[in-house]
Amino acid sequence: MMERTLFVVLTVIALSFGQQDPAVAVRKSFTENEIVPDVIKRAPGALVKVTYPSGAEVNLGNELTPTQVKDEPTVSWKADPGALYTLVMTDPDAPTRATPKMREWKHWVVINVPGSDVAAGETVAEYIGSAPPENSGLHRYVFLVYKQSRGRMRWSEPKLSNRNPNRAKFRVNEFAEKYQLGSPVAGNFYQATYDDYVPQVYATLTETK
Repeated sequence: MMERTLFVVLTVIALSFGQQDPAVAVRKSFTENEIVPDVIKRAPGALVKVTYPSGAEVNLGNELTPTQVKDEPTVSWKADPGALYTLVMTDPDAPTRATPKMREWKHWVVINVPGSDVAAGETVAEYIGSAPPENSGLHRYVFLVYKQSRGRMRWSEPKLSNRNPNRAKFRVNEFAEKYQLGSPVAGNFYQATYDDYVPQVYATLTETK
């Protein structure tokens, strides 16, 4: 009886120190930061792990710099064996969060990912890091993972290289509906504002079509 009482007490103490269920934390952060409803209708129930070569990690709205996120990150999530997934990174705050006339800006899309092996997926929009305009405030950069319940996706649209800036007015909700992806199963996001690396990003966007 005493051991059971001690277990209950320790459990209450652990909870009181903020050991929150990751699913609850994801839903809370996505709602409080208005990713729901600005980007998606319903928050995902699992966390995507995102780590950059710079050592920076994405953690539900933490602030990172364009310099830290300039290179393609390593991304992983809890995947079902044999399942295919789609990974999307999008910025709903283009050109600013207050006046998002270009919402959303598509930063990265990989389809037909086996499990969480992103490198083995089919990249249809190559990664471009954060490049918020000067004096535009913080932008939210959202990672979403969708399970392809209908199996392999057939892609018939143009693929975008990391030199192609024609990515504005993307709508991840419409994209998910078009390809029958349902709601995202996992997600994460960070925030970033302008730094001195941003002009270098713009300089690489040389394609006109």
